[in-house]
Amino acid sequence: MSHLRRDKGALLACVPAAPYMPAMFIETETTPNPATLKFLPGQQVMPSGTRDFASPEDAAASPLAEALFDTGEVTGVFFGRDFVSVTAAPGADWSALKPQVVAVLLDHFVSQAPLFSGGDASGIAVPAEDEVFDDDPGDAEIVEQIKELIETRVRPAVAGDGGDIRYRGFRDGVVYLTMQGACSGCPSSTATLKQGIEGLLKHYVPEVTEVRAA
Repeated sequence: MSHLRRDKGALLACVPAAPYMPAMFIETETTPNPATLKFLPGQQVMPSGTRDFASPEDAAASPLAEALFDTGEVTGVFFGRDFVSVTAAPGADWSALKPQVVAVLLDHFVSQAPLFSGGDASGIAVPAEDEVFDDDPGDAEIVEQIKELIETRVRPAVAGDGGDIRYRGFRDGVVYLTMQGACSGCPSSTATLKQGIEGLLKHYVPEVTEVRAA
């Protein structure tokens, strides 16, 4: 499912400003979405879960996300376990934007600044997985199988592409999912849902007949 390419030429070092500040490297990877790059600081970003910022208003919860949007050419930021995915605005030149993004990330991680406003990610770091509708209690066993497959088989692969996927509901054989990060708006996201995830779920859970974006 992964189509990313590691860009060895984008391995950048930060020269420490003080003896106690270690040098740091930011590595970049391409993703299936040409508008999105995945940045790996070589350390944990989110202690658990993920966080998607789709607008400057959303980014107000995180100084890092806000600083990335402040470049003026960023339309999406996504925090994963050990990476940050950044989506550029249409027409943006990544060759000019990438150094700005790397500089923001270096400033954040080298200074060990808090990821979220208030310095505490608890309670705000992982948004609730709001379902499109309430699942039928009679489908509880099926839903549990679906969620387990998504957690163990789908999310790790999607994270490799710089994104995440959220379960939103199950009704009449249809599983509703939301793509986030690099996978949101990606030209290949529909194929990923229909050919990859749908095939997997239908194979292991016969009650599943279709997967749709929600």
